[in-house]
Amino acid sequence: MDSHNRAADDEPLRIQVPGQASAQLLSATGAHAANGLGQWSWAVFEWARNPYVILITIYIFSPYFSNVVVGDPVRGQAIWGNINGVAGFFIACLGPVLGAIADTGGRRKPWIAFFVALMVPAIFMLWWAMPGGEGLSILTIAVLIVLIAVAFEFSAVFHNSMLPAVAPHERIGFLSGLGLALGNAGALLILCFMLWAFVLPGVVGWGFVPEAPLFGIDAGAHENSRISGPIVAVWMFLFTLPLLLWTPDVSGSGVPVATAIRRGIGSVVGTVKKLRHYRNIAIYLVARMFYNDGKTAVLIFGGVYAAGVFGWDVLTLTVYGIVLSVFAVAGGFFGGWLDDTFGSKRAIIVSIGGTCIGLVLAISMTPTEMFFFIPHDPATAPPVWNLPFFATLPELMYLIVVLIVAICITAAYANSRTMLARIAPVSKMSEFFGIYALSGTATAFLGPLLVGVVTHMFQSQRIGFASILILLGLGLAGMFFVKEERAEAVD
Repeated sequence: MDSHNRAADDEPLRIQVPGQASAQLLSATGAHAANGLGQWSWAVFEWARNPYVILITIYIFSPYFSNVVVGDPVRGQAIWGNINGVAGFFIACLGPVLGAIADTGGRRKPWIAFFVALMVPAIFMLWWAMPGGEGLSILTIAVLIVLIAVAFEFSAVFHNSMLPAVAPHERIGFLSGLGLALGNAGALLILCFMLWAFVLPGVVGWGFVPEAPLFGIDAGAHENSRISGPIVAVWMFLFTLPLLLWTPDVSGSGVPVATAIRRGIGSVVGTVKKLRHYRNIAIYLVARMFYNDGKTAVLIFGGVYAAGVFGWDVLTLTVYGIVLSVFAVAGGFFGGWLDDTFGSKRAIIVSIGGTCIGLVLAISMTPTEMFFFIPHDPATAPPVWNLPFFATLPELMYLIVVLIVAICITAAYANSRTMLARIAPVSKMSEFFGIYALSGTATAFLGPLLVGVVTHMFQSQRIGFASILILLGLGLAGMFFVKEERAEAVD
């Protein structure tokens, strides 16, 4: 880090009053930037939110719901896909409108507090998602997941739109990457705790692991999976508080809510009509739509591919999630460094290109071969080690490759929102972040649908997983036509 960046880091921290703007630094919007505490508190909101993604939607709750609550992995995966499709519909319809309302009404934090207030009790209630028809019904669980998913994305709209007003221009990339890194670090901490407290006890005889799950958790009743809901809920509540307390909000416009809604809807309609004036942003959002769907599909199906091809169990998948989260933390910082050093466009191209290469290498691994042509005989080859996971060389090589993918995907997430913050008109920032959310979720079904259709067509997990390269390639190609320059607002 050079002396200029060190000075940028140090100056805000001299301000002692929490939330007070720095007199020395201007934000990317031209107003006073938040002080050091305010900037870090903005990033800590990712620490509060992201464990929901890791524990509930990827590694712990979603496999439990599909395989145990529904009881049929195929039907469970279909239901899980439909749930996320319904959530995506609501997000697609309302995301841009909410962003435009925020631009009209000004303040963002009240909206964030509202959506967190919806999410926390709904996530906590997942504890009662029991197998065998007990507890919550599948329909009730579906309603809860839709509510959480919609509120989660809408909170991101308002949180992301705060970034240009919080950070100095030269620190936008760093702060965006820091948020993603903290989010993955929080999820990593919870995963490690769950592994130690609820998954490993009774499975291994290691001295530092409890003999039985803590707090009377009954693994036989799948409480070690269901506890993820209450843990994530409490975590989200506690770590949302720094943002609400110490990150300064933009000033309210004094416009009544009804007027803000009317003007917000009108603003979205007007923006759609004027898209020809925002051609560069439109190209970027379409490109992001494709590569974001590809990234999401890699996250969803990376463990599914490994579980099917290598036969990984719950223990192995949990360790897999922990290891990937460690490197995803590095990905957040790597993305911030790429962005600040080379610019957002080049950073995205590097991140997506690295994901494509990593995916090709990942599908080259099976129990009987590595890199497509190196044979491996699992019957005669000795295990890599005596640990109860990643015992064969192809499994270990798959893990190493996917670690690279995790770094690139997290970097791309950080670079993507920074790119929009650099090219969207300042006066329409929330509105465009609403459209940004739309571009990231309106076609969220596309990746899973593509993988499912291709897998069924060729009866091959490998070919199905490889089909994600189509989405990544389209997004990567689109980025070459994007210019990294701020658009002027058109009234």
